[in-house]
Amino acid sequence: MAISRKIEILSAGCPVCADAVRQIQDAACPSCEIEVLDIRDPTVSERAVLLGVRSVPAVVIDGVLAGCCSDRGVDVAMLQAAGLGKNL
Repeated sequence: MAISRKIEILSAGCPVCADAVRQIQDAACPSCEIEVLDIRDPTVSERAVLLGVRSVPAVVIDGVLAGCCSDRGVDVAMLQAAGLGKNL
């Protein structure tokens, strides 16, 4: 039985990521082991791809990408519907 829950925060070091880190740290309990990982590190980014991370900040809890962090990222079709690639 695990004695702690592993919380990994994948961050690019930007202010938005820093705010997410603070929020998660504030919400954590004593059994939460929090680690902030730099997505710019090749090892971290390779793992992020395997986990399905498409945007940061992203949170991985006990090795699983959190539901709130999945299915996010750039959606080209949605951007095109908003005007991307269309002449004015």
